[in-house]
Amino acid sequence: MKTVMIISDATGETAERMVRAATLQFSEPVQIRLFSRVRLEQELEQILEKAAELKALVVFTVVNPEERELISKLVEKYNIETVDLIGALISKLAMYLGAPPAGVPGLLHMITEDYFRRIEAVEFAVKNDDGAEPRNLPKADLVLVGISRTSKTPLSTYLAQRGLKVANVPLVLGVDPPEELTQVDDRKVFGLIVQPDMLMRIRQARLSHLGMPQDSSYGQRAHIDNEIAYSREIFRKHANWPVIDVTNRAIEETAADILRIYTERNSTSAVTAAR
Repeated sequence: MKTVMIISDATGETAERMVRAATLQFSEPVQIRLFSRVRLEQELEQILEKAAELKALVVFTVVNPEERELISKLVEKYNIETVDLIGALISKLAMYLGAPPAGVPGLLHMITEDYFRRIEAVEFAVKNDDGAEPRNLPKADLVLVGISRTSKTPLSTYLAQRGLKVANVPLVLGVDPPEELTQVDDRKVFGLIVQPDMLMRIRQARLSHLGMPQDSSYGQRAHIDNEIAYSREIFRKHANWPVIDVTNRAIEETAADILRIYTERNSTSAVTAAR
C-alpha cells in the first residue's frame, strides 16, 4: 500500500481533509499519515527520512519561510515527491496584496469564540446521543429523530462540528417518544428514514460485526417494515417535521440538506417576526 505523509506546522486538519477527499477519486488503497505541529529541524528530517524509506508522497502545509526552505533542501536531498498545499497560494496572495505574509503557524486555529462554540456543541451531541438526556431536548439547536441505524449519531457529530447543538432521539417500536420532544420547536426537528432493503443490509452487517444471531428480529425484514411504518406514523403526526431519506446518501450530503432547510426556516421566521 502506498503512503501519503502530511506535514504541518499547525494542526494539519485542513490538509488531511483535502488529501482524504482527493484519494476518494482513486480505487487504490492509500495509507495517510499526519504529522502535526512539526517545528523542529530534527523532527522534520526524521519524518522525511521515513518518507524516503517508504517512497511516500509528502504533502506539506507550512507557512514559516525558514521551515519551508529547510523542507526544500531536505526533499532534494532525499529525492522525495512533494506537494506544497499552501505555498503557491501564499505567494500569489503576497503579490496580489503587495504585502508579505505573517508566517505564523496556526493562525487559522487560534482559539476564538467560534472554537469554543464548536467544542461545546460537540460535547452536547455526545451527552445527548441516542436519547440519553431527554430533558436537554429543548436546549438543542437541532433534534434528529429516527429508528435505529438511520445515521442519527454520525449526523449529530458532523453537524456539531459546525457549531450546532444537536440531540437525537431513537424511535422504538411500541414506545412513545419522550414527552420533552413536544417542547421542541418544530423548526428544529428532523425525521430520518431509510429504505427497508438498505436498512436490512446495514443491520445484518451490524449483527455480524457484533457476533449476534442473524435471525434476530433486529435484522429481519418484517420487523424492519413495522419499525419504518411506526416511524412514518410518528412523522405524520408531526407534519411540520421535514423527513429526509438517508438511503445511499453520504453524511455530508444529508447534513447539507438539513442545514439548508434549517437556515431557510429560521430566516423566514426572523423576517416574519420583524414585520
